[in-house]
Amino acid sequence: MIKQLRKLHRAKERREQQLFLLEGTHLLEEACAAEATLETVCHTEAWRSQHPTLWQNLTDIAQRIELVSPDVLRAIATTVEPDGVVATAGRIHAQPLHFTQLGLMLETIQDPGNLGTIIRTAAAAGAEGLLLSDDSVDLDNPKVLRSSAGQWFRLPMAVSADLTAEVLKCKAAGMQVISTAPTAPQTYWEVDFCQPTLILLGNEGAGLSQALNDLADRQVTIPLSRRVESLNVAISAALILYEVKRQRG
Repeated sequence: MIKQLRKLHRAKERREQQLFLLEGTHLLEEACAAEATLETVCHTEAWRSQHPTLWQNLTDIAQRIELVSPDVLRAIATTVEPDGVVATAGRIHAQPLHFTQLGLMLETIQDPGNLGTIIRTAAAAGAEGLLLSDDSVDLDNPKVLRSSAGQWFRLPMAVSADLTAEVLKCKAAGMQVISTAPTAPQTYWEVDFCQPTLILLGNEGAGLSQALNDLADRQVTIPLSRRVESLNVAISAALILYEVKRQRG
C-alpha cells in the first residue's frame, strides 16, 4: 500500500491509478464538506485523538481507513512534516464549463503554487470557474491542492485541449475577452468590468500565446515601477479579479 501511495507523487502515476493525494486536516475537512469520494485514509494515533469528529466523518465516507505510524505517514506524504493524515481520492472528470458572467482561462501555467493561489483567489473573488490548458501543471498536483487552501473543492474547474475554441464560445455568448500585455494602451482599471468578462492569463515566463492574445477584445497592462519587468501571474490574476469585484460592488 505505501509503495502505491508514494507513486501518486508523480503525475504519470496519478493518471494511471486515477487517484490523487489529499494531505492535511484542512483539505480533508473541505473534502468532507464537498462530499468528495475518498478511497483510502491513513492517519496516526495522535491525529485521531486530536480530531475525533473529523475521523468519524472520514470513516463514514472513505472506503478504507488505515492507522499508521508517523514514519509511515511521512513516507506517504509529499510534505516534510505532515500533520497526521493523508488520503486518496478518485480523479475528478469535470463537465465542460459554461461561463456567463466571470470566467478565467489559464494557458501553460507551470508552477503548482501559482495555480493553487489563483484557484484560491478566483473562488474568493467570485469567479464562476477556471479553465486550464492541457499543457499546464496538473490540477490535482499535491502542491496545487495545498496552495488552494481548500478552495480547490469549491471552484468549478476543467482542462481543455483547445482554449481557442473555448474563447470563441465565450465571445459568441456575448462575453468580452480581456488579456494582459506589457505594451497595452489601457490599464486594467480602465476597463468596464460590469459586463460579462472572460480573463486570459498566460505562462509565467512567456505570457499568453499570440493566438489567444489576438482573440482578446481588449489588452490591458498592469503598471510597473521602472526596472521591474513583470508580475507573478497569481498576483496579476488577483489584481484583475478584485478590480472586477470592486466595480461590480
